[in-house]
Amino acid sequence: MKNIIESWEVRETDSDFFVPEYIEQLADRVQEFYDFEVYGRTVVTTKPDKGGAIWKLETDKGPKSLKLLHRRPTRSLFSLGAQEYLVMEKKANVPPIIRTRNGNMSVCAGRKLWFVAEWIEPLSPVSKDLEGAKQLCAALGEFHRLSKGYVPPAGAERVSRLHKWPKFYEKMIYKMDWFRNIALAYDEMPASKTLLSVVDKFEKQAKESLDALLHSEYVNLVTKGNQHFGLVHQDYGWSNGQKGAHGMWIIDLDGVSFDLPIRDLRKLITGTMADLFTWDPEWVKEMILAYHNENPITPELFDILIIDLSLPNEFYKNIKEIVYEPEMFLNAETSALIHTIDDLEQSKWAVLEEIKKDWSELIK
Repeated sequence: MKNIIESWEVRETDSDFFVPEYIEQLADRVQEFYDFEVYGRTVVTTKPDKGGAIWKLETDKGPKSLKLLHRRPTRSLFSLGAQEYLVMEKKANVPPIIRTRNGNMSVCAGRKLWFVAEWIEPLSPVSKDLEGAKQLCAALGEFHRLSKGYVPPAGAERVSRLHKWPKFYEKMIYKMDWFRNIALAYDEMPASKTLLSVVDKFEKQAKESLDALLHSEYVNLVTKGNQHFGLVHQDYGWSNGQKGAHGMWIIDLDGVSFDLPIRDLRKLITGTMADLFTWDPEWVKEMILAYHNENPITPELFDILIIDLSLPNEFYKNIKEIVYEPEMFLNAETSALIHTIDDLEQSKWAVLEEIKKDWSELIK
């Protein structure tokens, strides 16, 4: 059996839930650290490119989840401590961690951390409409508010993105030049001309957003420190916020980090607008207000939310993979996608202006 868990290749003949046998054997060993008997174990999701997986366990003490965390153990310890803090100290609706017989939060096997948590059921997604979006935003606001004051356990990395916003903006600007050069180098590909027709505009947009950030209250805000703002989820959306028996639950916390909380809200808004294929002012206002009612947004944070929304986020998110396989990426489908994103971005500006104008009315 291997002593180090690595990413694994999934062949065409493998199931989507394929996990290498040596990892299943490690899972057998991990289960022995717990005070329950396992009747069955079913893979529910995998991250083969990173070396992670989640199983549902049927035990004599009810259903549990077993999770193999793909990050460094010290990084994983940060997220486990956060999950424990939210449950034990703040009574938040996140899955409680089951301690081992020795009282530990996790087990180290294959140089990765594994942990067991309660399997929350029933859970169901919110409706894909404005009411569902508002429920997601309200749950996110509550999560951010309850996470304030978290202190990582001894031995954990101190994971923070609080001071990294300018670098993220700069990276986006830098990559725009990559996109341009790749399109020029592969000028015969179907999407190259389309990409070249928009990249200058989006690069300018990103530069203006960076300038706005540097002239905002960002620098002063981040001096308040990690505990002041609490944790962001980083991967929050329609699958990680779900309805349960006691309200909304937030799951999959293994990527949490200290940061300005409105980064999660920005991602949720931009992703939702992309699903609608246009920016809708009513949706954006109601989503911000639902969040604000649970975790009040100061005028300074609102300004930074608007700046972050002004970035060409959807363009960057969808095009950045071009650097790995340009010949496969620059196809007709990508050309159509760029046109769709361009239309989406053009619909954004009037909405942002309307939201800024209505801010004082929005928070009454």
